[in-house]
Amino acid sequence: MANPFGRILLPLVTPFDQHEEVDYAKYKELAEYVIAKNFCDTLIVTGTTGEFNTLTIDERAKLLETAVKAAAGRVPVIAGVGCASTRETIALAQKAERLGATSVMVVAPYYCKPTQEAVYEHFRLVHDATNLPILLYNIPIFTGINMEPALVGKLAALPRVIGIKDEAGLNPVQITDYYFATKAVKPDFLLFNGDDLMLMPTIPQGAVGIVSGGAHLVGDRIRKVFELYEAGKNTEAMEAYRDIFRLFRGFGVNGRIHPNPMLRAAIEVVTGIKVGAPRRPLDPITDAERKFLMNLLKELKLI
Repeated sequence: MANPFGRILLPLVTPFDQHEEVDYAKYKELAEYVIAKNFCDTLIVTGTTGEFNTLTIDERAKLLETAVKAAAGRVPVIAGVGCASTRETIALAQKAERLGATSVMVVAPYYCKPTQEAVYEHFRLVHDATNLPILLYNIPIFTGINMEPALVGKLAALPRVIGIKDEAGLNPVQITDYYFATKAVKPDFLLFNGDDLMLMPTIPQGAVGIVSGGAHLVGDRIRKVFELYEAGKNTEAMEAYRDIFRLFRGFGVNGRIHPNPMLRAAIEVVTGIKVGAPRRPLDPITDAERKFLMNLLKELKLI
C-alpha cells in the first residue's frame, strides 16, 4: 500500500465571522490558497486545528462538503469525524462517506477516559460502519488517554485502518514503538507525526509525513525539509527545520496549549484571508502576543 496522502497533510482552520459563525466562503478561499501554493498534499477537515470540538455535526458536514468541492479532485480530503460518543462518530463517518471524503481521521474518544479495550471497540465499530480507510489519531493532551502501541498493533489488523497520526511531542519515541507494534501485522502501516515541533525528529523514526497546521504558512519550507533529508543532505535539512522551529514554538507563547489563536492571527497577516478569532472558549491573542507574532513573522521573512 503506497502512501495515498503524501508528506504534508494540512488540517484547515475553520474561519469564523465576528459573531463566531462559520464563514464557508473564507474556508473555500483558504483551501484554494494552500492548494495553489502547493503547501499540502492532502486536506484534513475539522481536525483539532479546525476546532471540531466546538462545531456542530451539521457545521462539520458542510465544511467537508465545501472542502471536497474546493479541492475538486486535486488533493485527497480526509474528514475528521471523531466525537465523544461512538454513535456520533459512526453517524458522521457515514455522512462523510456520502459527501465524498477520501478517508476519515478518527481521534480517540475523549473526556470519559475509556479503557484500551473500549477504545478498540470504538474504532472497530466505526471501521465496520463505512467502507472508508481510517487514519487513527492519538492526542493524549486533549483526549486524556494514550493509544498504547499494543492497541495500535491490534487496530492495524483491521483491513481499512491504514495509519496513525501521533502527537509526537508528548512521547518522542512512540512513532518507533508504533512501528514495532505494527510491522508484522501491516508492514505498510502509515506513521504520521502530528506535531509541527517534532518534524525533524520523527522523520528518521519512520514518519512518512506530517499533519501540520503550520503548513498554512510554511508548507513550502516543510516540504524542503523532507526533500533535503531524502536527498541525504541532513545538515541542510536540519537548518531548514530550525528556521521554522521558532515559528512553531511561538504558537505556544504564554503557555498556550492550543496553537490556534496564534496560528489564526498569523494566517490573516501572511495570507490576507480573514479567518477571525477562535470560537470560545479559546481566546483571541493579546496585544503583546500580536506584537511578538509580528516580530517573529518578520524575522522569518514571512512578511
